[in-house]
Amino acid sequence: MMPTPLNLFNIFDYSQKMWPEKWIITRTHEGTHRYRYRDFGERVRRLSSALKTLGVEPGDRVATLAWNNYRHLEAYFAIPLMGAVLHTVNLRLPSEHLRYIINHAEDRILLVDEELLPLLDPIRDQLPTVQHLIVLGDQPDLSKSPIVPVSSYEVLLGGAVPTGDFDPDLPEDSPLGMCYTSATTGNPKGVVYSHRGIVLHSLAMGLANTSAIAENDTVMPVVPMFHANAWGIPFSSIWFGANIVLPGPAPTPADLVRLMSEERVSVSAGVPTVWLGVAKALEKDPTPLSLRMVLCGGSAAPPALIRTFEETFDVPFAHAYGMTETSPLATFARLKSTLFDLPKNEQLAIRSTQGLLVPGLFMRLVREHEDAPWDGKSMGELWLKGPWVADEYYHDPRTEDSFEDGWLKTGDVATISPEGYVRLVDRTKDLVKSGGEWISSVDLENAIMAHPDVFEAAVVGVPHPKWDERPLAFVVPKEDREVRKEDVMALLSENFPKWWLPDDVIFLPEIPKTSVGKFMKRALRDQYHQYLSSSQ
Repeated sequence: MMPTPLNLFNIFDYSQKMWPEKWIITRTHEGTHRYRYRDFGERVRRLSSALKTLGVEPGDRVATLAWNNYRHLEAYFAIPLMGAVLHTVNLRLPSEHLRYIINHAEDRILLVDEELLPLLDPIRDQLPTVQHLIVLGDQPDLSKSPIVPVSSYEVLLGGAVPTGDFDPDLPEDSPLGMCYTSATTGNPKGVVYSHRGIVLHSLAMGLANTSAIAENDTVMPVVPMFHANAWGIPFSSIWFGANIVLPGPAPTPADLVRLMSEERVSVSAGVPTVWLGVAKALEKDPTPLSLRMVLCGGSAAPPALIRTFEETFDVPFAHAYGMTETSPLATFARLKSTLFDLPKNEQLAIRSTQGLLVPGLFMRLVREHEDAPWDGKSMGELWLKGPWVADEYYHDPRTEDSFEDGWLKTGDVATISPEGYVRLVDRTKDLVKSGGEWISSVDLENAIMAHPDVFEAAVVGVPHPKWDERPLAFVVPKEDREVRKEDVMALLSENFPKWWLPDDVIFLPEIPKTSVGKFMKRALRDQYHQYLSSSQ
């Protein structure tokens, strides 16, 4: 066979020749920006040329600090195609983490949305490797830049000659990009993605057994482009010729509904908190949508949320699982054809799992250094390996804690059914260990969120003088609704043994969330650490 390298040139060259008329659409503060793939391609070449004039060489890290927009998408391609490394920086990180990851990655150039420049003010004199800042915007005020030298993105592109041919033989094992985990303890950990890994991951996103992204789709990634490559959606969408809708700066649920309606979006992806917000917006203002799939990942989606989208809004809801270390797609919840005759409630239970392993990957269920059976009951830590799974953290000794004998130890506790469906029980750190037994906070949360008047719910384990840990439930009622502790406990009593039930239910106006929209359980554990000890 021909030794053709699997690199980003495959994707870019094919898309430019096959889909020059397709659209890239971005919501901006001023309105809507639209242009075609062919225009995108020329600007990608101009950006690569401009970066070369600034001294960027193969292997250099070039960072982006930006919302989901067309300029960010241009950087997704221009940087790796010249052999440099795309480093997407999480704009919701605290200053100390921004400083750490920019310095740890040794970024040479920063591409920053104009409105995000203030994020760099606290660390402006603490980034020794950064040599130049490029401001993304139509006519940015460069005097506001906390770093010099500084250039306007549009002025740079306007003065650049489009790069000729990119190297089609760029080694497939060379780094394409990198992303840092959103740390809850310690510093974030860097994950480097190879060209080969991204190409294979992009192919997997187009499989009929996964999201089946295709030329006749209009795809809107709500998941941020700074988070695990926006789940690989920008790469696969460009390759397969889908129209792309980018929601721009700080979109609200109403913004997302409007975009999905006006642009006839067929596939959209985001974390459960995004879809909870969209569901709330649709309940207030029902809007016809053209979605053939809502793709949900990042954390477990409550079955009640899946039921709401499918039964109330007539929108198919697909559950998936992955992590920064897996590029991120690892499992996808499609119902096997052999299970089509099951009752609807049993089908929903299966589709509420994290799904089946994506072709190309391998998995194990490990407990106490032995493989646990795939019986749907036995719990163990999920281990993964495959061509788009990381094998180490970038320049980080914590690699030894998360990788063993060629496997990624995910830190997620799961069960696997005889049919192969993965069901996450909890993170190892979020399991409630009470009297030597495990209690799944995820199962309790899903049950609570099935209550029609509950908007959000989180369950954490806190210290207990007798049982080591006991669960506490935190509940956010829907707007203008009332929920009582007795209601929650009665609902849980129908489905769980008495010793699983939370010791108390605490009502909050909002559950604290991480930078990528997941529930910040650590904050709840810290705040209520003494709650049960002091109440005894």
